[in-house]
Amino acid sequence: MLAEIVAGHRAAAARDDRDLERLLEAAGAVAPARALRAALAAPGLSVVAEVKRRSPSKGDLAPGLDPALVAKSYEAGGAAALSVLTDERWFGGSAADLGAARAACDLPVLRKDFTVDARDVADARLMGADAVLLIVAALSDGEVVRFRELAGSLGMAALVEVHDGAELDRALAAGADLIGINARDLRTFTIDAGLPARLLGRIPAGVVTVAESGIRGRADVPPGFDAVLVGETLVTAADPVAALRELRDEGDRQ
Repeated sequence: MLAEIVAGHRAAAARDDRDLERLLEAAGAVAPARALRAALAAPGLSVVAEVKRRSPSKGDLAPGLDPALVAKSYEAGGAAALSVLTDERWFGGSAADLGAARAACDLPVLRKDFTVDARDVADARLMGADAVLLIVAALSDGEVVRFRELAGSLGMAALVEVHDGAELDRALAAGADLIGINARDLRTFTIDAGLPARLLGRIPAGVVTVAESGIRGRADVPPGFDAVLVGETLVTAADPVAALRELRDEGDRQ
């Protein structure tokens, strides 16, 4: 599945003939980004709450959601940041979802998508994103470095996502200072709940850490992480404000 999704995005990038320098110039003129990394590094457990309509593994989750209302409820529940899916084909998202969610709150917003080209980074800033996702499994070492540096030049953070020890080594070698450990294997969609805890000890001090996937409630929050990214649990919750508060209360570091 990961290979199919990435191949689709790379094919679209190959057809994109927009001038990169003009895109970067326009992106650089956008109002300053909100500080996502600083928000996640704040004391206590930070929650990155996801605006997500569907997933390839679960199908429709909340296809008719209002991204602005969801963003407001997440902010009311104490989320530190938002993650908004913008992939349309596989996740039902859009740039419009990101723009509406960001305009409705004061939280920094991660563009959750498959970044495979420099134009994707520029597009993220143009649509209002404050951070981009870089999936190590989908990129070469050179691309991780280049896209991370490009995001930084536009004032954005880069969440570098890994799924195993080898990918973690690559992320650290690329200078990542914000690392997400995804317990879901994107090739099989299976969850290894113990993976974040096993890899956490290999990450040096000063790197902000985010645990991703498999977090359904308080008991699933792995200790020692700066933040967790939660999608399905929140977007399908009858009361996302209460669900967020419950996650944050027991997850807070002592």
